[in-house]
Amino acid sequence: MRIALRGALMRMAVGATILISGAVHAERLNTAFAFFEGVTEGAGTLDVIMHKETATRNVGRGEIRPDGSLSLVQRIEEQRRSPHMRYWVIRQVTPGHFSGSMSDASGPVTIDQVGSRYRFRFRISGGMSVEQWLTPLAGGRSASTDMIVRRFGIEVASARGIVRKVS
Repeated sequence: MRIALRGALMRMAVGATILISGAVHAERLNTAFAFFEGVTEGAGTLDVIMHKETATRNVGRGEIRPDGSLSLVQRIEEQRRSPHMRYWVIRQVTPGHFSGSMSDASGPVTIDQVGSRYRFRFRISGGMSVEQWLTPLAGGRSASTDMIVRRFGIEVASARGIVRKVS
């Protein structure tokens, strides 16, 4: 169970770090998605209880579809694990509220804008819930991320990182 938990958390942690940013571009569908159009990259650490901290890295390529949704494909690299791919499709449902899917989530992903930050909520395998906050940094080309993973309401993992727009 610990091995499965660690694997699920590591696969999930890096990817969620790069989905929404505070760079809202009214000229491009008036969504926060423009930050993820093109190439983004993220780096951070994952800390699972009773395990050593793990370095994480990802590279994403995003595209805004004609319907206004964001399609994001990420290559996830984690210390001591083989790289893998993650797939997101997110759309705005109302101003400041987003919904969609992510290949590592077990159910829908919801994202709410809270002030200048974005709060992600979703579930992953093993009955774990994830809450992640993405905070835009000065200049609009990067954001910090803080994530907490809980099982039965108890914190079992956390992650921190930075994501930046490359092109």
